[in-house]
Amino acid sequence: MVYKIRGVFYTLLFVPFLLIAQEKFTLSGTVIDNQSNETLIGVNILVPEIQSGTMTNEYGFYSITLPRGTYNVQISFLGFKTITETIVLDKDISRNFKLSESAESLDEVVITEDVERLDLKKPQMSVNALSINTIKQMPVVLGEVDVIKSITLLPGVTNAGEGSSGFNVRGGGADQNLILLDEATIFNSSHLFGFFSVFNPDAIKDIKLYKGGIPAKYGGRVSSVLDIYQKEGNSSEFHMNGGIGLISSRLLAEGPIKKEKGSFLVGGRSSYAHLFLPLFDLDNIAYFYDLNTKLSYRFNKNNSVYLSGYFGRDVFELANSFSNTYGNTVLNFRWNHLFSDKLFSNLSLIYSDYYYGLELAFVEFDWESGIRNFNLKYDLKHYINNNFKLEYGLNSIYYKFNPGEINPTTETSGINSFKLIDKYAFENAIYLDAEHKLSNKLSVSYGARFSTFHRLGQDELNIYENDNPVIFNEEIGIYEKAEPAGTLNFNRTDVIESFANIEPRFSASYQLNEISSIKVSYNRLSQYLHLLSNTSSPTPLDVWTPSGKYVKPQLLDQVAIGYFKSFNENLYSLEVETFYKKIKNRIDYIDGADLIANNAIEQVILNGEARAYGLEVLLRKNEGKLKGWLAYTLSKSEQKTQGRTAAETGINNGNWYNTPYDKTHDIALTANYELSKKWSFSSNLIFQTGQPATFPNGQYTYNGIVIPSYESRNSSRLPAYHRLDIAVNYVPKPEGNKKFKGEWVFGIYNIYNRRNAASISFRENRITGTNEAVRLAIFGIVPSVSYNFKF
Repeated sequence: MVYKIRGVFYTLLFVPFLLIAQEKFTLSGTVIDNQSNETLIGVNILVPEIQSGTMTNEYGFYSITLPRGTYNVQISFLGFKTITETIVLDKDISRNFKLSESAESLDEVVITEDVERLDLKKPQMSVNALSINTIKQMPVVLGEVDVIKSITLLPGVTNAGEGSSGFNVRGGGADQNLILLDEATIFNSSHLFGFFSVFNPDAIKDIKLYKGGIPAKYGGRVSSVLDIYQKEGNSSEFHMNGGIGLISSRLLAEGPIKKEKGSFLVGGRSSYAHLFLPLFDLDNIAYFYDLNTKLSYRFNKNNSVYLSGYFGRDVFELANSFSNTYGNTVLNFRWNHLFSDKLFSNLSLIYSDYYYGLELAFVEFDWESGIRNFNLKYDLKHYINNNFKLEYGLNSIYYKFNPGEINPTTETSGINSFKLIDKYAFENAIYLDAEHKLSNKLSVSYGARFSTFHRLGQDELNIYENDNPVIFNEEIGIYEKAEPAGTLNFNRTDVIESFANIEPRFSASYQLNEISSIKVSYNRLSQYLHLLSNTSSPTPLDVWTPSGKYVKPQLLDQVAIGYFKSFNENLYSLEVETFYKKIKNRIDYIDGADLIANNAIEQVILNGEARAYGLEVLLRKNEGKLKGWLAYTLSKSEQKTQGRTAAETGINNGNWYNTPYDKTHDIALTANYELSKKWSFSSNLIFQTGQPATFPNGQYTYNGIVIPSYESRNSSRLPAYHRLDIAVNYVPKPEGNKKFKGEWVFGIYNIYNRRNAASISFRENRITGTNEAVRLAIFGIVPSVSYNFKF
């Protein structure tokens, strides 16, 4: 009895001390740039004493919960000086950190966000990040810095060639990429039909490309997510920077609205090469302009608001007979609210619009089309503890599709006004994502997104016999349009068709040792919008259409496995990934499909399937005077549309065929060498397998007309694509007046003048009467010079 009493006594005596020892507190706050007060994304907050850490989120916020104690907290971000601060954690503490740049050069060269060993433990894979300063160092055509062209130097990312818009990820179509600018959807990412991107590099803060293992907060596209955030503006002091090039210039101004609390940012770009065309007796005009704006204001440590916008237009005129105008408009209001040191929220109200206008003066009519959406997003991030974090939220989008409208420009044109039927849709989603550290070696991320899509009522909808808008003519073996059996009329609030999908997401990381890990991921994604295009890359004339009664949503399943390793204390890093993905309901077109001004697009569409698989290797050198990476992709991308019955042939006889963006080999070598503070050199070497193409394999004569016959779809290829680019950066006064900094950038695109084929067409030689192949090349060697400044 005495021993029992004594045991209870000792237990009661030591329990309070045990509870105190196990007591935990939270350290939270934001990390900002010391010079501009700009929040920093992806900063590492490390606690060496217990080998724990976290990273700042998209808004620079961090939260970490630790046992009571004293810690030397390290805050590190590549391109900035690492700081260490001693924190006595005996209560919940809110602490903001300021980081200073590690160099005073105009453009500090940074390959990615911090790639330290902590990343080996994170389950996230198949994601690439590029610093905008790295992108500015890359050689580019005509000296215009291009975000989209830069990401094609990463493994698994290609495009359809020079002068093409959009990009392709892991064998997917350009329309399967979700492109976000401050959370707003960008429907066309290119200026001047693909020669330049719509993103002003001076206004960009952070770029991430998700190719797989896509978090549940993203949805609506099945190939990738390109998430771009604009800078917030300098809340400490006024600054301007810009650049002057051969064909375009840019200027950006930023400064405080109220010092340390509010800021503004305004940036503009414009091309002006068209101003010189009259010197060569050319009446043609081609130019673009865009405007980036952002207002930020922090009311207190728990509440901040942001208002950001983008407006861009392209104008192309041909001898006063043809005029084309198109572009994006987006506006986003965001409210960041901190409920507690462990619960962060963001509410966004977003407007996005893509407009396409075409005026044909010689036939006296104009054409307009576009897509518009209104988007409500509410996202929360919950830091339960160091080993468990939750992200959850909801998203609702209302769409209005304008497939096209024709109006006469004169009373004598003979053209009657004609309006294709507007379409409407409502897309909703809720999601939950968990990041769970199960042990020191094993971390997992798991969650799901539940999405719904409602095709809303429209003025008129065709109905067909057996709900079949495409019929197969067995006598001649081709697909033909079915005649409508009638039409239905709806109110705007009616629901024509509904879809619902559960999209699970899972990824895991197992750390083999301090410098290597293996990762796996699986995700399912749904895409309810389709781009109607029969070209290898998007064009401004392409039209988006929603899923509905006759067009089903695309569904993707993707798995990936990877090996990641760092060498020599992160001097080098290696990433190797292999992937396989399969897509249901990938739309295909019957032969001879007419996609423009078609009020019954369902009559030329068939639902098929697609698949892609491959191997990606990325070897990087992260430090030293010479930095860069080698990216290699070995992949296959195919599509198949089988007959719906035994009598139907399907597309390409129901066999798999190469997609237009299938490239077996893709190699990119990117390097930057800093010779001194004044001189630095950069280069790109690119090799790609030629783009798939369909060539004629014979001809026959019918009623005196020569008709070519063609081989199987995409069974041939264009010649291999390769080129070498170089650039030289010169800073005249690196140690000069710190209030003004300038640099010259000299570049040569395609230095050995390779005439890469954009297309090959066939024609009859008028002199010899024989058939001949004609190669079309966009660029040969292109020198450039530009001047960048900052003050």
